[in-house]
Amino acid sequence: MITIVDYQMGNLRSVQKALERVGQEAVISSDPREIAEAERLILPGVGGFGEAIAEIRHRDLEQPILDFIASERPFLGICLGLQLLFETGYEAGEHRGLGVLAGDVVRFDIDPTLKVPHMGWNRVTAPQGRSPILEGIPETAHFYFVHSYYVRPSDREVVALECDYGGPFCAMVRRGNLHAVQFHPEKSQADGLRLLENFASLPLHAPA
Repeated sequence: MITIVDYQMGNLRSVQKALERVGQEAVISSDPREIAEAERLILPGVGGFGEAIAEIRHRDLEQPILDFIASERPFLGICLGLQLLFETGYEAGEHRGLGVLAGDVVRFDIDPTLKVPHMGWNRVTAPQGRSPILEGIPETAHFYFVHSYYVRPSDREVVALECDYGGPFCAMVRRGNLHAVQFHPEKSQADGLRLLENFASLPLHAPA
């Protein structure tokens, strides 16, 4: 069973429907106990960093999410769900994130001929080798992005995918059974569905 965190900011049903398309049962929950006790957890998100982290804390979901990640059960962050894992976000002010990963979240500062938000299909590359969540996905794969901010991990070792938009940026992180992507797999057709299917097949505990 896969649990999708509901903090009132995210394309919850589209993620749930994508999982159903690959034969996976998923529930949407805002119950702290259900989140803490989930087998596999997805943190989605669409919107602003500050409002999102405030909603998570208002609903007493921060500690259950942190406890889940610490247990090394399979975790997937999507878009804003990736950004919230970091220490600080600078969208409409400065906000403290979940602090699972060291680094921050900043707005694109790129050539003015390139539009922000970055929106559309882009190819990703794997600087650190292939992750198990990418099994069966070609190295020429394109995924669908919609974002104005991107993450800057302090530790390059967690960067599992990069994308280029006015320069390279982190498109995916991985640490053990924690995975998080800047793009939207639920909107990325066959390769996105394969990624979700791979996530559902990850071992319930990261290899030692």
